[in-house]
Amino acid sequence: MENLNKNLRHLRLRKRLSQQKLSSQIGIGASSISAYEKRRSVPKINSLLKYSRYFKRNLDELVNDDISKTDLINQQDVKGEKLRILPILVDPKNEEMISLVPVKAAAGYLKGYSDAAFISELPNFRLPFNELSENKTYRAFQIEGESMLPVSAGSYIICEYVQDWELIQNDTCHIVITAEDGIVYKRVKKDFTNHQLILNSDNPDYLSFEVNVNEVREVWKALGFMSFNLPDKL
Repeated sequence: MENLNKNLRHLRLRKRLSQQKLSSQIGIGASSISAYEKRRSVPKINSLLKYSRYFKRNLDELVNDDISKTDLINQQDVKGEKLRILPILVDPKNEEMISLVPVKAAAGYLKGYSDAAFISELPNFRLPFNELSENKTYRAFQIEGESMLPVSAGSYIICEYVQDWELIQNDTCHIVITAEDGIVYKRVKKDFTNHQLILNSDNPDYLSFEVNVNEVREVWKALGFMSFNLPDKL
């Protein structure tokens, strides 16, 4: 149990959550969270289960491991070279198609992003836009939520595949596929000194958070978007 308080604090700070914000997210009082992190109190099993579900860590990790050290050991692949499996589809002319990942397929994509059979079942199409090069790979992701307003929920983000994550330009928008958070559309900043990507929202009501590069599965640079939510008249 000696690492428990450090683990709870590490997981909270890694997501850039205040104790009050985490309290509202998992239903544990902020005073209790403070007591757990300072070892003034030991959480009961119901509280540990809330932490486990929210941070997607099993109970054994929370109680026995030093998560900050194990995270650091795994944070080595800042280029993403260990994850270079990208199935694509081509049309009868051997030209690459654009695969569309709608919101309803987002959960499946996290498991099937490297599965050619799964990708083949997604909607696939071509776009006649001059801005899209024939020698690059594109994908479209439908987003949900309001964290990137004025790009609204339901919009389709047209993206270019990022082969080398070190080439990400800071403060540009990307679709990031992560093991913990799934498909997220954010403005990205690199922090490879700490083996992290910092994900920022354009909507100031939403907090920024960081992800370890070992949790990232794919990165796609946003080029534009399509939306059926027309703006209201001013």
